[in-house]
Amino acid sequence: MEYKLGVKDRLMLLGVLPAEGALATIRIVNELRLALAMNEAEYADLQVIEGDGQLNWNQAAEAAAGPRAIEIGAKGQEIIRKALGKLDKDEKLLPDHLGLCDIFEYTGD
Repeated sequence: MEYKLGVKDRLMLLGVLPAEGALATIRIVNELRLALAMNEAEYADLQVIEGDGQLNWNQAAEAAAGPRAIEIGAKGQEIIRKALGKLDKDEKLLPDHLGLCDIFEYTGD
């Protein structure tokens, strides 16, 4: 399924993906990380500035470019929902995660 994700959602999703797991899961996570990451052209176009552990970008340039379409298969969606579920169970969801919960239809079940 194709998802249209802005920079903030992609960065939040990169932080949610599991760091470890079974071989098949980690291969899918690795593919997701590559698809979600900024490429050099986007980095330059959005005038990204890194500093003090933060990443800032030109919001107007992002709005003009629009969100990036990312193809995420059924297993990738399952991994994302499971990661959101773990954050929910551990009571570690942040307000910034709400967009991801909506996008990936995680309802807390």
